[in-house]
Amino acid sequence: MRKLLQNRIAESKLTMPATIVYALVVWLLCGVLTNHWWWQIGCFAVTTYLMVLLNNTNVLIRIFSRMVSSSFLALSCAACFLFPVLREAVMITCLAAFTLLLFHTYQDKKAAGLTYYAFLFFGVASIAYVHVLFFLPLIWLMMITNTMSMSWRTWTASLLGLLTPYWFGCIWLLYQRDYTPAIEHFSALSVFEEPFNLYGITGYQKVTLALIILLAIIGGIHFIHKNYLDKIRVRMFYGFFIWIDLAALALLFLQPQHFNAMLLIMILNTSPLIAHFVALTSTKFTNIAFLVLTTVTFLLTVYNIWISSSFFS
Repeated sequence: MRKLLQNRIAESKLTMPATIVYALVVWLLCGVLTNHWWWQIGCFAVTTYLMVLLNNTNVLIRIFSRMVSSSFLALSCAACFLFPVLREAVMITCLAAFTLLLFHTYQDKKAAGLTYYAFLFFGVASIAYVHVLFFLPLIWLMMITNTMSMSWRTWTASLLGLLTPYWFGCIWLLYQRDYTPAIEHFSALSVFEEPFNLYGITGYQKVTLALIILLAIIGGIHFIHKNYLDKIRVRMFYGFFIWIDLAALALLFLQPQHFNAMLLIMILNTSPLIAHFVALTSTKFTNIAFLVLTTVTFLLTVYNIWISSSFFS
């Protein structure tokens, strides 16, 4: 394989540190200090670390590369208008932890403990943003088809893990004798707005979404075309990313009021897909595509920083 610029960047040990510095600069320019987004940047840092672990423990890319976490950093910075949102930040951190633990249950139908802890994080994510519960049937299905860890034992463990945060919440509500938060929390699941009504979505949000969709398409097509080179285990995990990406995109268009949360979920699951494309292709065309996509991502980040600064100031 020829070492083009995209390959040198993908395999360099300096890529991750450089991307971290880049991300910190973006956060500073957006006003993390003046706006006191300490919890948000903390969630961002933890999620990035979980993406590093997700790549390392599962060997998502069959060569040494930090492109999974670097791609997550770059795409998150491109959507810097999401920096202030806290509920969604907690949600995406918990979903990253959930994915990491769930992948550890691969082909282990007796992994009740890991399944419990995975769904414990999923439950916390649903407390932060209740609409992630819409993904639950798909995730159970992929426990059958992708992680191949579904059994009565693991399914029961998933229910217990999902319900555990709510049990603690109910104890607090009983102590307070106020059940309104629980009613409001679950009643949000029954609130539906007009599908495909994107009029409330701003132009810069639509452009950012278009970029994420484009990267997901490129990464998904590349992986489907070249997945025979990867181990079956890795193929199953990338299938998981693709299906969650598609589900998030579908929910985004059907209920656009969840734009922020669905965009973050797409960023989380698109990052491994585009990282696989960048790290494991080596042609003049893909090198040019990498340079173009990197430039577009950078320019979009600069534009969104300018837009965001005008809102946050």
